[in-house]
Formats: sequence, structure tokens, C-alpha cells
Amino acid sequence: MGALAPQTVVRPATPADLPAVAGIYAHYVLHSVITFEEVPPTADDWLRRLQDFASRNDPFLIAEVAGEVAGYAYASPWRPRPAYRNTVEDTIYLSPGHTGKGLGGALLRALVERCARAGRRRMVAVIADTGQDASAALHRRFGFTHAGRLTEVGYKHGRWIDTVLMERNLTADGTEPHAGGPTPGS
Repeated sequence: MGALAPQTVVRPATPADLPAVAGIYAHYVLHSVITFEEVPPTADDWLRRLQDFASRNDPFLIAEVAGEVAGYAYASPWRPRPAYRNTVEDTIYLSPGHTGKGLGGALLRALVERCARAGRRRMVAVIADTGQDASAALHRRFGFTHAGRLTEVGYKHGRWIDTVLMERNLTADGTEPHAGGPTPGS
């Protein structure tokens, strides 16, 4: 992992960032199996997502290097049922020209910190098993542990793909959140 460039900033996403976010994600949708989406969302689709995150007070972060959007990360609900409200799933994507420079770690660190401050209890990572260990290794560095494997749950680009599940506690002392946990927008 490389050292962060001095002009690196991790900050909340804005609508102006969304064309770059759409471009980064489109690369992975079209040319990889690390996402199971098959049609790249448009910048307008991303605007709706950003508004959805904001309505729940869930973080959507940008890694900016020298004024350029180099990656992004967000936390979204793990599942839609109310009892899951204290658990989030993390998502991180980097522009192909910005991998291996510490941006993934900077984004994951900020995401974990913001979710913990918001009162979330657990963070789950769902990682497509592409035969590369970079994403799982990143998550292990931030305290995630292996939670399971789902076999051949995705089919894309002519191949079946497993997913690896990882998780980590977000509470400082390991205690349970108060009854009911945080409410949306809290």
C-alpha cells in the first residue's frame, strides 16, 4: 500500500462529484465481476442514491486527489427490514489509476468512524471473490473478520462468482446500542 498523496482529501460527496462517481463505477460494472450490477447507473441515478443516503444520515464519501475524484465509499442499510437498522454494508470503489495508494484505507477509516459516531452497531462487507485478495486484506487491516462465503450467487461475464462476507463491530466497548438503536436521520 502506498502513502497518501499530500493533496488527498476525504470529504462528503456532493452532486458535483456524481459524474465522476458514475464514471468510476461504470468501469467496474462493464469490465469486472466485483459488482453484480450489469448496467451502469447514470449520474441522475447516483443523485437519487446520494439523496437516499442523506435522508438516513448514512455517509457517502469522496477521496479527492489534487482536485480529482479518485474514489468513493458509502454505507448503506445491510437489509431493508427494521431490525437490521443498526447494521450497514460498506462499499468502496477507486478509480483504476488510483489503486494501491492508500485511498481505500483512508475511505474505509473515515466510513467506519462516521458510522460508529452515528450509533451503528455492525458493518458488513460483501466481497466478490475474484481470486484477488486486495479488498479482503483491506478489510482485515480495519478489524473485519471472516463471517462466511456464499457460493456461486452471482453470474456475470460468463462465470459464477462467490461472495465472501466479512464483519466488524462498530461500538467502542462492544456493548449493545440502546433499545431500538439509532433512528433514521439521527
